[in-house]
Amino acid sequence: MKKGHQVTMKEIAKKLGVSVSTVSRAMKDSPELHPDTKKRIVDMAKSMNYQYNLLAQSLRISRSKVLGVIVPELTSHFFSSNISGIQDTAYKRGYNIMICQSNESFDQEKANIRTLVSSQVDGLLISLSRETKTYEHLQDIFDRGIPFIMFDRVTEEIPVSKITVDDAHGAYLVVKHLLDQGCRKIAYFSGPEDLYISKKRKEGYLEALAEYGLSEKESKVYFTDLTPEMNRQVTIEMLESGDLPDAIFAMIDPVAVDVMIVLKEKGIKIPEQIALAGFTNNPTSAVVEPSLTTVSQPGYEMGQLAANHLLDQLEEIVPDDPQSFVLLTTLVPRNSSKKKS
Repeated sequence: MKKGHQVTMKEIAKKLGVSVSTVSRAMKDSPELHPDTKKRIVDMAKSMNYQYNLLAQSLRISRSKVLGVIVPELTSHFFSSNISGIQDTAYKRGYNIMICQSNESFDQEKANIRTLVSSQVDGLLISLSRETKTYEHLQDIFDRGIPFIMFDRVTEEIPVSKITVDDAHGAYLVVKHLLDQGCRKIAYFSGPEDLYISKKRKEGYLEALAEYGLSEKESKVYFTDLTPEMNRQVTIEMLESGDLPDAIFAMIDPVAVDVMIVLKEKGIKIPEQIALAGFTNNPTSAVVEPSLTTVSQPGYEMGQLAANHLLDQLEEIVPDDPQSFVLLTTLVPRNSSKKKS
């Protein structure tokens, strides 16, 4: 082991073949653990010279009554809905919130965490940036005993509670709708390949195709970084390839709107030539022409649940064992996909 290396709970868990959350409970002297299990973990921690962060523990007793919130962007209707749900819930329970925006930057996300932790917030609510592909910064605050949960954009690599929507089923619903309209050559405009929601929505896309006897080989996936510039570039490249789909499912509504603009510029009729659908039910989706078929997700309710669950953990109403909450989505069919009367 390198000199100066700080042993983590993850390393102790790996040595003993237990979960990180079990190690965490042992460090907190949880009565839920069998005494023998607790002793085995504590003995191993001592032998590895593990040092639990007592400051983080003391903060759980002496509270600031402030929660830190990190979102990828504040201008997004979905994330602003999350924040409204978090803020309303926190206020009702006697807490304030500090909001940080990562601007979809991994480095900014890490800086946000440092800022909020140094401000001694009681806990964190985090939605990951699209650049986040490694998670040492999250493992670090977990090992330090700082309470946090993740919402919407999450990773399975850190054993904390997560709140998501049923991305796969929502994508399945919208792609099945396109198939019911007679479409058979459906393209999926995905976000970055490593992004959790990109993967889950691709799962639903492929599930719907398979239900109609279409194999993964017959799928067509285009990747974009979700910026208007790249959304436009990818759409133009698709059109210039000559391999035109009869429908496009975009991972989020802003991508679908960018695609719509290019299709209109090129004189392609929507939905007659190419049907179009998105995901998130942004306010703009109802007012563009043609109105955009999409999937509604409960952003405000997600924020409420995230805040309530974190506060329940902080106030020891529920154990801090990781839980997964999945909220339902709803198909919103509109004119951009209606090939059949």
